[in-house]
Amino acid sequence: MAAPEGTSIFQTTAKNLKDSWRLEFDESIVPNRQQPGWKKAIVYTSARFHCSECGRHWSSNKVMVVCNMRLANRQGVVKVRPSRQNCKICSTAPMEKPSITSENIKPLLQNLVEKMRIKCYNEDMGRKKRPFRSFDAKSPHEPAHCEACMQGICPKT
Repeated sequence: MAAPEGTSIFQTTAKNLKDSWRLEFDESIVPNRQQPGWKKAIVYTSARFHCSECGRHWSSNKVMVVCNMRLANRQGVVKVRPSRQNCKICSTAPMEKPSITSENIKPLLQNLVEKMRIKCYNEDMGRKKRPFRSFDAKSPHEPAHCEACMQGICPKT
């Protein structure tokens, strides 16, 4: 997810909230270890990956995005970190960041704003999830190459 595009869509999606919110990308977020006063949420989407070692491309339909949010004095901040994956072919492949398409950023952020309304405003939003565009994943999910599986937050594990 590109930061400028994601931030812009987030501002549009969150404009109806009672307070002012901002979106930050934070590589230091660790699932289930938020600071005191912060609430957690996990949303997911489809994304593509590209191995920086061999150039291989693959898709995943369960890319977890870990979110930490805090509302204080009518100012809110949401820190997000998409989970990464590495190449199953390269033995020394680094964890790669996902590339989330423009058409999937909007439903992802709409789902995030719903989580914010539930966790920060105690609103009952029901059980509606906005669909995202799935990709034709050519191979099964491989937990050994999924950061979210390693962290215990992937529903595929």
